[in-house]
Amino acid sequence: MVNVTFKQEPVTLVGNELKVGDQAPDFTVLTNDLEEKSLADYKGKIKLISVVPSVDTGVCSIQTNRFNAEAQKLENVQVLTVSMDLPFAQKRWREVNNVESLDLLSDHRDADFGEKYGVLIKELRLLARSIFVVDSSDKVAYVEYVSEVSDHPDYDKALEAAKQAE
Repeated sequence: MVNVTFKQEPVTLVGNELKVGDQAPDFTVLTNDLEEKSLADYKGKIKLISVVPSVDTGVCSIQTNRFNAEAQKLENVQVLTVSMDLPFAQKRWREVNNVESLDLLSDHRDADFGEKYGVLIKELRLLARSIFVVDSSDKVAYVEYVSEVSDHPDYDKALEAAKQAE
């Protein structure tokens, strides 16, 4: 299992670690309008899934804005940001930050994504910062579980993996 810390303290991740080559688990999350979305809704596309604890914090905001800017340059890649934020808070944040090129999704209701992707922090009921690139046939092509939740992911490696995936 992946070792992750939050503010330098070890935390427990619920679920199984995903690895490159695994079939990406389907999941159910909510849009900012409370509609259900799943992996199947993005069938045939490459998915860059950016996972953050809360879009309302510094690193998470930078991460989401960075992938929003990059999303416009990626062909056949759908960028998703998943957090435990309430859909209403995500919608407000999205409007304030003019985020239009990615889907901002909430795992708050069921923690379904968090459990299936092994990123649910048991002690905090937040998601651990991570990146998943899922190819057009729903195989995991890239994974990064960021070892310290408050650190940035490797943006360049994630973007390169999304460009290389088919």
